[in-house]
Amino acid sequence: MTRLGSTASVSAASVSALAVLALLLPSCAPSHPNRIVVGSKNFTESFLLGEIVAQQIEAHTNLKVERRFYLAGTYICQQAILAGRIDLYPEYTGTALTAILKQPASGAKEDVYQRVKSEYERRFGLTPGPAFGFNDTFAMEIRGEDARRLNLKTLSQATAVTPKWRAGFGYEFMERPDGYRGLAATYGLRFAEPPRVMDLGLLARALKDHQIDLAAGNTTDGLIPALDLFVLEDDRHYFPPYEAVPVMRIETIERHPEVAQTLSALSGKISDKEMQRLNYAVDGQHRDATEVVHEFLRNKGLVP
Repeated sequence: MTRLGSTASVSAASVSALAVLALLLPSCAPSHPNRIVVGSKNFTESFLLGEIVAQQIEAHTNLKVERRFYLAGTYICQQAILAGRIDLYPEYTGTALTAILKQPASGAKEDVYQRVKSEYERRFGLTPGPAFGFNDTFAMEIRGEDARRLNLKTLSQATAVTPKWRAGFGYEFMERPDGYRGLAATYGLRFAEPPRVMDLGLLARALKDHQIDLAAGNTTDGLIPALDLFVLEDDRHYFPPYEAVPVMRIETIERHPEVAQTLSALSGKISDKEMQRLNYAVDGQHRDATEVVHEFLRNKGLVP
């Protein structure tokens, strides 16, 4: 997994992303004839979803699966799939809508899904599969002790105290159209100093250890209950739905229709709480991710 470090700057993150991109884009490759290449982003949940997809394909088709996980963030995964370096990867509808399609962050989940599906098919030759079942929206996290002491429940309430707080965000959240700048404008957020740009995997611990006072995580973060963190309600509904879906090359599923068929069995199979438990098993209990995934699929009756 590529780590930027707890004090990585935006420029360092940019250099890292460009280095990965340079490796991905020397040539455009067609869909792979005898194997499926599954990618993921560089955080635990994306890796877990990639592994779920990979094991599901291995269990129900005769295709070999190659794993190319931890491919940095959204933009790198998008370029990798467009270049034919990967055949599919887990994405979020709200991310696809705002970060890739540059459309307004609004709409019900069904509307967002259909807009993404239509535009991905028309513009990119890609299509989202059925949703896995959970919505992993951004979560503005604070320490539980602070939420109780200050009686804070919503982001609107927190704006009264954020000028005394330090914030920590991932590089992508600072750059995305549905990220920090829009959130700050919507709520009038101000902080004691410019937000720190940190690796996603370090934010929750930094918050717990009082290095920062507010972090942009995700609602399915496994460490939220484990570290007694509290998610402030997005009471002005700034964030769109972020349903997790497999994004696939249409060329791949035309060549291997069994892939789309077997992945359809994952539709609606993962709830918000189940995804949070899977994340915690890896991040909190430090269990082997492949074993966690196999156990989950077996309990769902999806693999032997």
